[in-house]
Amino acid sequence: MSLSVDFDRVTVQFDDRRALSDLTVHLDGGKIYGLLGRNGAGKSTLLSLLGALRKPTSGRVLVDGQELFENDVLTPQVALIRESPDVLDTDEKLDYNLEFAAQMRPGWDEPYARELVRKFAIPDDQKIDTFSRGQRSALGIVIGLASRTPLTMFDESYLGLDTPSRYLFYQELLADFMRFQRTVIVSTHLIDEVAPLFEETLIIDSGKLLVQGETDALRARARRFTGNAGTVDEVLRGEQQRGVQQLGSTKSAVVVSDRIAELDTEGRTAGLEVEPVGLQDLFVYLTQEQEVAVQR
Repeated sequence: MSLSVDFDRVTVQFDDRRALSDLTVHLDGGKIYGLLGRNGAGKSTLLSLLGALRKPTSGRVLVDGQELFENDVLTPQVALIRESPDVLDTDEKLDYNLEFAAQMRPGWDEPYARELVRKFAIPDDQKIDTFSRGQRSALGIVIGLASRTPLTMFDESYLGLDTPSRYLFYQELLADFMRFQRTVIVSTHLIDEVAPLFEETLIIDSGKLLVQGETDALRARARRFTGNAGTVDEVLRGEQQRGVQQLGSTKSAVVVSDRIAELDTEGRTAGLEVEPVGLQDLFVYLTQEQEVAVQR
């Protein structure tokens, strides 16, 4: 089972700032989504709405076509795992917290939870408040995966994990998604590490949707062109150049364009080096452009 998501002209206004502004987004069920944005872009606010932790100032947040906030039927089917998981009682040990999570989630898989506890080497003989940051993050991941909720969200939940543990999280997330398909949203700054999991990617900036699309299709629209500066400018005439670097007569520039296949061919014919652009670099260039536009 998986759940669709709709933000219908959603605005969230705090006293001194607007976290989301007239946001309209649709997510089909049954996919892994990457949610990207710079600090303060509105990612955590968006996820807190989907976690039913707050109500929008205006607009509607719908899950499977139903209003989510204070919906006793839907909320047990939604799990939001943040850096410090909300369900943890830090004065208690592991077993108490797993039992509490099981009571909250009708799809809880106890054997899988115990398997993950073993894989992440989470101690069961000490209180949670003695855990390291990484151990708390790992426990949150265990709860998020073992809950098997139709809508599962991870908001920077890997923070504190070492590299092998982060890769274990990615492997387990994908493997369990294949066994029990649901809607998964992952908010992350470690973009290139997690990007292979994302079927679709959303980029938000200043509380607004900047880009949404299939991850491979987004990457396919971008290239880096390197070579003689005059040749680069001639090939990319009329296109917006991003991430420009120049040393002497050699220039490098990134272009995001619907004409990228044509530009690729023209660039190679002209003797330029043409390279694909990773999702993380694409994110940087797109959000930098947005920042410049705002400053103007």
